[in-house]
Amino acid sequence: MQRQGFYLSDHTAALNQQNQQLNEIYVPRPQQSLAVITEVLADPYQRQQPVTIQLKTVDQNNRHLPDITTLIRGYNANDIVIDADRFIPLQEIRSVAFKNTEKL
Repeated sequence: MQRQGFYLSDHTAALNQQNQQLNEIYVPRPQQSLAVITEVLADPYQRQQPVTIQLKTVDQNNRHLPDITTLIRGYNANDIVIDADRFIPLQEIRSVAFKNTEKL
């Protein structure tokens, strides 16, 4: 019987954490131009330093999604490549910054 309480406690903690994440509001940063975005991405790519990316994408409640903090693995004319070969179109990026220059 004691185990059921333990599992229920873990489940409740997980639900509380999920609820907190769903209710968190991510403030949109100013839209950067494509020229600024590519310029900011160039140095961290060469030095293999993490960046923080805010996408233009919003959820069904018109709220911004959490920022992505990652290394840039590669790029082409239209996309950057981040973790696990995930491609992000440059046109979908709202803002990008060095990870160590901003409070996360």
